[in-house]
Amino acid sequence: ALVKTLTARGYLYASDKLIFPTRRLLDAAARVLAADPLLARIRPVLERIQRDTGETAVCGKRLGGDVLYIDVVEGSYPVRFAAEIGALKPLHSSSLGKACLSLLRPSDYAKLVAKLPMDAVTANTITDRQRLAGDIELGRQRGFFRTVGENVSDVLGLAVALRVDGEGVGIAVAGPIERMRDNEEQRLRTLREATAILR
Repeated sequence: ALVKTLTARGYLYASDKLIFPTRRLLDAAARVLAADPLLARIRPVLERIQRDTGETAVCGKRLGGDVLYIDVVEGSYPVRFAAEIGALKPLHSSSLGKACLSLLRPSDYAKLVAKLPMDAVTANTITDRQRLAGDIELGRQRGFFRTVGENVSDVLGLAVALRVDGEGVGIAVAGPIERMRDNEEQRLRTLREATAILR
């Protein structure tokens, strides 16, 4: 019924049992995206992080037991962390996920983490709930969250947790481990300075 309605209104068309979106659907989505006040504030921050580091900048928001990438600005290096808007990553294995977890009240955190599968995404993923809690507490104390090969084996991610217009989000910069380690202080400084305008 939904497909028939969207087709009748010009948002989809069918061809040989396949269904495709029309330009009208894309235009409607673009208007919705342009009107999103959260993304309007975050996009310039991600662009600045990418410009000043050359690395990929990502904004994520918790969606159940995952972190959803709500905006991405790809790095400019030929070898870089590749991320896609709309991707879902486990909360426990990424710097963005840990940043989002840190924003939860203790009781909500305990309930959520008790249900997480805590699967090993890579050999470096923290799969123990107590170790995860310790890592998140360390991130709170130092003001940023760090993962080294926990979600993607050769990527180092740095993230901060923020509330933007009441919405809890994480903003991260990520790239190949060796390059990120060699430039970690600069990457972290840029991340903190760029996100300061959102606080």
